[in-house]
Amino acid sequence: MATVDKIRSGLIDKILAIKNKDFLLALNKLVSLNATDVEVLELTEEQKQMLKLSEEDIKNGRFISQEAMDKRNHSFIKKQISKIHE
Repeated sequence: MATVDKIRSGLIDKILAIKNKDFLLALNKLVSLNATDVEVLELTEEQKQMLKLSEEDIKNGRFISQEAMDKRNHSFIKKQISKIHE
């Protein structure tokens, strides 16, 4: 595993090569954030349970791809529109 000094040195080299001002400004904003700026979100017990159930669904293959979901939604919307025009 890379040491902190190696990581820092590698980042400095990469930053020195960047010429895009907007990218550098965004990077500066990112590295200026500190841990105290990040708000910790407390989950309710119900939210924690829902996350556990979701993880179980994923583990057991109970999910569909985004592409399949898009097709399903498109088909549903198409049927709803055709009902309106009947």
